[in-house]
Amino acid sequence: MWRNEKPGPGRFRQFIQCDADTVGSARPEADAEIIAMAVEGLEAAGLPRGTAVLKINNRKLLNGLLTAAGADSAGQKLAVLRAVDKLDRLGVDGVRLLLGEGRLDESGDFTKGAGLKGKAVDQVLDFVQAGSTGGRAATLDNIARVVAGSAEGDEGLLELSRIDAALTSLGIADDQAFIDPSIVRGLEYYTGAVFEAELLLSTTDEKGNKVTFGSIGGGGRYDDLVARFTGNVTPATGFSFGVSRLAAALRAAGREPGGQARGPVVVIAFDDAHMPEYFKVVGELRAAGVPAEVYLGTSGMRPQMKYADRRLSPAAIMLGGDEIAAGTVTIKDLDLGRELASGVADNAAWKAERPGQQTIPRGELVSAVRKIIGG
Repeated sequence: MWRNEKPGPGRFRQFIQCDADTVGSARPEADAEIIAMAVEGLEAAGLPRGTAVLKINNRKLLNGLLTAAGADSAGQKLAVLRAVDKLDRLGVDGVRLLLGEGRLDESGDFTKGAGLKGKAVDQVLDFVQAGSTGGRAATLDNIARVVAGSAEGDEGLLELSRIDAALTSLGIADDQAFIDPSIVRGLEYYTGAVFEAELLLSTTDEKGNKVTFGSIGGGGRYDDLVARFTGNVTPATGFSFGVSRLAAALRAAGREPGGQARGPVVVIAFDDAHMPEYFKVVGELRAAGVPAEVYLGTSGMRPQMKYADRRLSPAAIMLGGDEIAAGTVTIKDLDLGRELASGVADNAAWKAERPGQQTIPRGELVSAVRKIIGG
């Protein structure tokens, strides 16, 4: 992915994103499943409970409030959403200016506001500050008092209530996921529930100044997006982790990401004429659930072994003409080789013994590899 925003701690111009989506269900419970996945995913990735939280809102609440306040145009509603999205950075006073005529920042740049008038501005600010430390149920009660009388707002409130009920049944507590009316998400295609994962810890910038890390993922319901491309109405909801941002969050939490990713089993390519046999081996391993690949470069055996080692591959498979003729296969246990290499002082003895290398009948290949990788 590419980010068209100002970079920051863990926020790079180019980044890798991990997505999870549920397509085909309009039920709010589908949103709850995605939220629960995100909560559990953050903890499984190494962020202990209490260091990150999922904040939840529903676009229909603010849309209904704005309609009741007289903000009917899509452009004006979008301007309000963008203003509210800056609450953490600009505070209530800054957002108040952006909801009205506009705001002049320290650099002298003027940002045109949404054009709301007095009472409407107060209603929006009351709404985004309706969050409560009493938990999801208390926040829903606060929101209900603010958006009362709006059909779209009532619909959003009902959806949040059903999400809350499902999360409670799933064992997701208020300190893991709570309702925050200030969360709007910047993208225009969200149609209902929106959610954002926030790291609660502070970190420092390159100058050593204390900064809030902020968002490490987000998502929401986008029921109209698929129809833009296919013409078919297809409800959908999803969540995305920024992988590099999550890694930076783990470091900020004092938990380095757990080592390098393991590479696949590598089949050494000795001869182009034997490529079909190499791919047959790869097919067998993959069918058994073992990640595997044929080396597709043009280097000789030694560079291929170095390639497998750099990939942290657990094993290398060697099928030369002699092995194919004899119905055997040679497997080099690279994990064992790395372990033993740390204590080797005599290179000649190492070459003579070839530790971790075995030649076995071809039919025993899959079971032997599984034993090496612990499967």
